[in-house]
Amino acid sequence: MLDGWVRRRIDPPLDRLGSRFAKAGLSADVITMLGLAAGLAAALMIVLRLDLLALALFIANRLLDGLDGAIARASAKTDRGGFIDIVFDFAVYGAVPLAFALREPGVFALPAAVLLMSFYVNGASFLAFAAVAAKRGIESAAQGVKSIYFSAGLMEGTETILFFIAMMLAPAWFPVMAYAFAGLTFMSALARVTLAWSVFRDEEDGPR
Repeated sequence: MLDGWVRRRIDPPLDRLGSRFAKAGLSADVITMLGLAAGLAAALMIVLRLDLLALALFIANRLLDGLDGAIARASAKTDRGGFIDIVFDFAVYGAVPLAFALREPGVFALPAAVLLMSFYVNGASFLAFAAVAAKRGIESAAQGVKSIYFSAGLMEGTETILFFIAMMLAPAWFPVMAYAFAGLTFMSALARVTLAWSVFRDEEDGPR
């Protein structure tokens, strides 16, 4: 929901920085891999109860995630780069709830499982929408220039970052925040399915 507003403000400085790194010969794929390492390290720090270090590493992951796209735009976007960027994002987003479950299995495992289930459903709706949009030649730059179609939703990257930061700052509240986050994520998936039902209607379906 907030991604479009945020992208319009962070893309210009990121693009300037990305242009400098691209001219220096830095590869966007290397930055993507460094971002994955930082994100997984953040998850490990959550398990070890080193929450401030986890927060710093997670913020580094998000900054690197923005920077790799800026470098790619300043040099050459590749399908491989776009692919690993999406996959690595999903890996980090899944690692954080898993880390909380490993940290306190008796208390955090169930809310973490519910949250991961919501991520699974929302991710499926997101990727399926992108696949069908690509098949139909539908494009959008509302969420910034991306390798695939980014359909807007109630819970997007910005909201995910804010929830994860809140969880790392107040881990005792993880169950409450996880259930709230999961509920909003399920709503986002439902809204995307509803949109797809309308947008991807075939001619033989007739008017609704």
